[in-house]
Amino acid sequence: MTEEALLKGCLNSDAVAQRELYNKYSPKMLAVCYRFAHNREDAEDMLQEGFIKVFLQMHSFENRGSFEGWIRRIIVHTCINILKKNKKFNESVDIIHATGVQIREESVPAIIQAKQVVECIRMLPIGYRTVLNLYAIEGYSHREIANILGIEESTSRSQYTRAKAMLENILIRRRILQKPKQEANWLAAVNQS
Repeated sequence: MTEEALLKGCLNSDAVAQRELYNKYSPKMLAVCYRFAHNREDAEDMLQEGFIKVFLQMHSFENRGSFEGWIRRIIVHTCINILKKNKKFNESVDIIHATGVQIREESVPAIIQAKQVVECIRMLPIGYRTVLNLYAIEGYSHREIANILGIEESTSRSQYTRAKAMLENILIRRRILQKPKQEANWLAAVNQS
């Protein structure tokens, strides 16, 4: 079924089209949810709620830009809203955990697998993880993140800096990043997932 046919079927509440659309996009969107969630069950709940919104808002898709990108934005906003509703975003960590590591922009050995990087990102406190995901992976600006999360732009910037430092520390401790001079793009590894 073509994307156009899927859209038309979903707009007509055709269960076959809805199931096919879900089957086509849910694996990628689950990976997005997993980066925000505490565990797989939470990610699956986020995915389900996100797809309910996709189907309810299908009429608002205007064929401008990618349909997958439109779905992804709804999923990301659903994840953020769930975190805010559950007040999980407000969890914080002591600043001492984010100090003492020199920040080296996006460094991880080239052989690193995306799954390992995602698991390390998931070890970050939810606030750090959320800002890191939104900025480095989803491509939102700090101004947009501040608006989405209801925080100051400077808070988004500092959370991102601390998240990168903490992530690098985790990668070094897990021996994924063995030499500070090894450089590769951890962001590319994550985006492969």
